[in-house]
Amino acid sequence: MPFPFTTANRDQRLGLILFPLLIIYLLFNLSYAVEAEDEKNVTNIGAIIDVNSRIGKEQKAAMEIAADNFNDQSNTHELILHFRDSGRDPFLAASAAKELINEKKVQVVIGMETWQEVVTVADVVQNVPDQIPVISFASPAITPPLIQRRWPFLIRMGSDGYDQMKCIGDIVSAYNWKRVVVIYEDDGYGGDVGMLALLSERIRNVGSKIEYRLVLPRLSSSPNWDELEGLLQLPHDVQSRAFIVLQSSLPTVTHLFKVAKKNGLVGADSAWIITESITSLLDPQGNYDMEGTLGIKTYYANNTSSYARFNKSFQTKHSEEDKSGPGIYALRAYDVISILTEAISSNTINISLQESLATMLSNYEGLSGKFQFEGGKVLLDSRAFRIINIVDGKTDTELNFWRPRFGFSETLATESDTNSSRDVGNVTWPGNLIHASKGWAMPTFEKPMRILLPTHHKNFVRRIEGEKSDEKTYEDLCTDHKRIYEGLSIELFCMVVNNLSYPLPNIFREFSGTYNDAVELVYNKTYDAVIGDTTVIAARIDKVDFTQPYIESGLSMIAPDKSNGESTWLFMKPFTWQMWVATCAILIYTMLIVWFLEGPSNPEFDGPLKSQIATATWFTFSSLFFAHREKIYSNLTRVVFVVWLFVVLILTSSYTANLSSMLTIQRLSPNVTDIDMLKRTNSFVGCDGSSFVQNYLENVLGFNSSNFKKVGSDLTREDFKNKSLSAVFLELPYAEAFMNENCSEGYTLTKASYSFGGFSFAFQKGSPIARDFSRVFLQLLQDGNMTELQNKWLQNNGTIKQVQNKCTNNATNSDIPESLRLESFWGLFVISGAISTLCLLLSLAILVKKYRQHQQASQGIV
Repeated sequence: MPFPFTTANRDQRLGLILFPLLIIYLLFNLSYAVEAEDEKNVTNIGAIIDVNSRIGKEQKAAMEIAADNFNDQSNTHELILHFRDSGRDPFLAASAAKELINEKKVQVVIGMETWQEVVTVADVVQNVPDQIPVISFASPAITPPLIQRRWPFLIRMGSDGYDQMKCIGDIVSAYNWKRVVVIYEDDGYGGDVGMLALLSERIRNVGSKIEYRLVLPRLSSSPNWDELEGLLQLPHDVQSRAFIVLQSSLPTVTHLFKVAKKNGLVGADSAWIITESITSLLDPQGNYDMEGTLGIKTYYANNTSSYARFNKSFQTKHSEEDKSGPGIYALRAYDVISILTEAISSNTINISLQESLATMLSNYEGLSGKFQFEGGKVLLDSRAFRIINIVDGKTDTELNFWRPRFGFSETLATESDTNSSRDVGNVTWPGNLIHASKGWAMPTFEKPMRILLPTHHKNFVRRIEGEKSDEKTYEDLCTDHKRIYEGLSIELFCMVVNNLSYPLPNIFREFSGTYNDAVELVYNKTYDAVIGDTTVIAARIDKVDFTQPYIESGLSMIAPDKSNGESTWLFMKPFTWQMWVATCAILIYTMLIVWFLEGPSNPEFDGPLKSQIATATWFTFSSLFFAHREKIYSNLTRVVFVVWLFVVLILTSSYTANLSSMLTIQRLSPNVTDIDMLKRTNSFVGCDGSSFVQNYLENVLGFNSSNFKKVGSDLTREDFKNKSLSAVFLELPYAEAFMNENCSEGYTLTKASYSFGGFSFAFQKGSPIARDFSRVFLQLLQDGNMTELQNKWLQNNGTIKQVQNKCTNNATNSDIPESLRLESFWGLFVISGAISTLCLLLSLAILVKKYRQHQQASQGIV
């Protein structure tokens, strides 16, 4: 049958025709795809990192992830990364930059973890004819003013150290560490200078000081342990135990903490702070030598979907390392590549890559935050740090946040949130302690606190009677069964020690030098404290830390009472001379009015004018003593007389009261009235030779140094009785104690208007013990215990029995009553004069009326 054969033959021929066409079509499409692949725009990027460090490994993984994401999605562009290892060496970085530019023809250079690397690479690029952008992961601690003019192609992604140093300063301030030790590794290029300058400024601004700087050499994988141990043997006068590790490589910081822990520097009362560059190097899974250390890291949001995708890819690519999440350095590296890919893909017009990058960075939000671009520097819109605490060797314990404008806070809710905090949070300190570290080498039984006891004034520090010893130094000032000294200062010290939350082992030594010498011995760290009656003055405040004063002090003058009586004319002093004149005038005027009113009707006023005047004088004057017995005939005279008696009552009462006060003060007045009189008369004065009072009298008040006689706790009555001293100048507590023992012998105490800072205990600068003592002092003041202690030792000479103070002290010459002035009585005199005048006028009117009536009667008779 021909039909089947014909159909089969036709199909075979059709297949023979279509098969070659299919082959040709496939070959054509394949060649087109290859051609399209060959036509992709390739961008070569050079990355200079430290491939062996934790930061470098994270950066490499992050950049590869970003490049792979871009290459998988783009059909027209391809990104090729060329990694080079610098090992944080500026010269290797410069060499790598030359090789990448000349051989790999890179269009961008990124990376560089240190500013020294950035400088050398930027100088290499500057000398290339076709300059390319350089994006650095590092920035200088202090930005040079002409950096943008020198390297206009440089874009700095890293942050400077200002905010981080401010954060460290706030930590130091929060825990009141007045002295800190700064440790940093010498990189050989002076990279620590800028950070150290910023830290010094911030530490100084919060009222603290860098006590010691420890510079470590860069260590290899086989460190010189002996050298490191020798460096960590701090000088004996360095008491601070608050350590700030400013910068260091991982080998150096690892060995640093091993040796520090071995030397007892990582333990109770110590505190360690490490910066972000060190925190990012640490293995998060375990470093028990750094237990209790505080670290700083930049906060970034890890709850976004983009971060989740990146973290998943990061864990896959970074699986050979630990399973911790990416750090801020990895996020910045990822953001840099992402920005580059967007700049490349969006650059459809003929502009340079540098300009395109600047445009993208002006408003870009990446995994590490929202960026702003200004002056060649990329700034984070709202930067925050998170404080971490190394607990059980791990770095995953997060504490409070810190922001430049708002300080510490528990959350980042709002700018005005109520979650602000004074410190970093609940810290586990070295030694597994939960109370805040003192940051100071606290006294121990092996190394007790060394105390000086000035023994110049027995009311404050004195040896107990019967206790004698040839030893120079004694142990434990407050042990009852072997107590050698007593006094206000000793008892107060022991009360404070009993109220402290920690033991205070001590050894003490009696000191007979001046108080200035005692302060100097604490200042040069020969001794740790002066427990006694040390006065707080400006010249000492910069050398030692004083506690809260436990008693006020000021310059006081003791002088003998006046020995022979009152002033001859003292009886005239109750009134001023104007007052006496006015009184006499109103007396005479009243006398004349009485004479005029009473004369016509009173038979006692008969006789010659002289006799009348005498009668009127006696008539009025006797009323001053309320001894008037004569009969008054005129009603007008009675009115004048009533007003006059009221005036007399007021004047005599006032005169008597003021004269009594003057007589009392006069009896207690010293022979010396004021300091100026002592200087004018060149008198001999006594002063405390062990204190600053002599210099004060000479340099401030202008006394002649040849007129001084040194006195102390041995001041006796004989010093005044033999007239060798006109006055003695003592600080107020000493003077009051002397007066309580001797004022019945005829002395007066004048408190001059020169005040000092009070009596206090002195400790080494930065010592937290001074602050703890001040807190207990205030509590004792509030509870009234301090007043009882002062009464016991200053009024009762150490006896518990309370007696009434037998001395009455005048305060100053301003307390002497003043003479009564006319201004206080002129209203009384006006009233008396006005009524007398009115009565006189009425009397004249009556006389005129009688006269007219008499005239009229006479005319009528006529």
